[in-house]
Amino acid sequence: MNRNILSSTVQSFIRRHAQENASSIALKKSPFTAVSSSELAQQISGRQKVSIKIPTWLEQGKPLYFPEKLNLEQCSSAKTGKFKASLLSPSRRLLDVTGGFGVDSYYFAQRAKGVIHCEINAELSQIVAHNFQELEVDNVQFHTGDGLTFLTSSNERYDYIYTDPSRRVKNQKVFRLEDCEPNILAYQSLFFEHSDILLTKLAPLLDISGALNVLPQVKDVYVISIDNDCKELLFVQEKSFQGIPTIHAVRLSTDEPQIFSFTYTQEKESVPVMGEPRSFLYDPDVAITKAGAFKSVATAFGLQKLHPHSHLYTSDNFVSEFPGRVFQVQQVIPFSVFKKNVAIAKANIIAKNFPLKVDDIRKKFKIKDGGEAYLYFTTLFDDRHVVLYGIKHMLA
Repeated sequence: MNRNILSSTVQSFIRRHAQENASSIALKKSPFTAVSSSELAQQISGRQKVSIKIPTWLEQGKPLYFPEKLNLEQCSSAKTGKFKASLLSPSRRLLDVTGGFGVDSYYFAQRAKGVIHCEINAELSQIVAHNFQELEVDNVQFHTGDGLTFLTSSNERYDYIYTDPSRRVKNQKVFRLEDCEPNILAYQSLFFEHSDILLTKLAPLLDISGALNVLPQVKDVYVISIDNDCKELLFVQEKSFQGIPTIHAVRLSTDEPQIFSFTYTQEKESVPVMGEPRSFLYDPDVAITKAGAFKSVATAFGLQKLHPHSHLYTSDNFVSEFPGRVFQVQQVIPFSVFKKNVAIAKANIIAKNFPLKVDDIRKKFKIKDGGEAYLYFTTLFDDRHVVLYGIKHMLA
């Protein structure tokens, strides 16, 4: 950590060039003898990422220090950090075994009595400690070193143990739980010796069912999305829990989290009604589809499903609580008719359970992207291929 970066003159330079391309800064000669151009580029690039992920950190105008790009890629956003912190009981103690850039520790500290942030990368640990001092967070202790080694030598118990294993090993992305670092499957006994509740953040591409097969005592799984983009999975394990896990599809696009909860037993037993497209078309948020609530979301909201594998829903009356996008259906066009007679120059195209992909549809029919019209190319319950022309519902 180069503390010369924290000087007022260097900080002023970083703020003045905050919107510039960091790569161009790296190619220019640095105006400072103690700070290289590559270090300036790293700070500018990091500031840009933090302005998107955790904008409130920059609002105070404090001289924060930003680590290498890789350390910022896996860190949580403000929205996901706040949500995870809301799951904690207040005034408890939490151990963050894999602290990283500290975003989750920061938000846990807003609710917890105290947080211990462990980070094996000495420079990154130093950076986080500096930033937290600037951000006036005074209930976080920092341990520079391997969090697992710290836990092994500890005689204390914690209300929560949090881990966020790295999904990049030897510069390669990994998606299986056992391939992450650390391999938390090998330390389950150690974790439960020191806490009754384990919180584990995992990659959004991880197979949920596969993780449930290898992680013991999972009580809850949170599938968290922002703007229809699945950001992360959170597994909550409780030492005494022996029941069926509850799956929560969490949509953070609105002011208040929108949560749809179900179990895989409920999903298996749900028998939604199949039906023709009606006045409203419902396209579920990615949190719903990643969670696997294909049938239970239909029965919960009283919707009909267009096809067992299309994962599109319909109703005569508008359901405002639906977790996803809602469209007013203007026209249902048989695909055979669309191929011959329909000429639409511009539209948003979605293909679900349909033989053609979106790019193929655009090329075939010369339809430009954008506009207010939405065209859903899909298959109905009797295997008819149709095109649903709709516009977004104003209150959806």
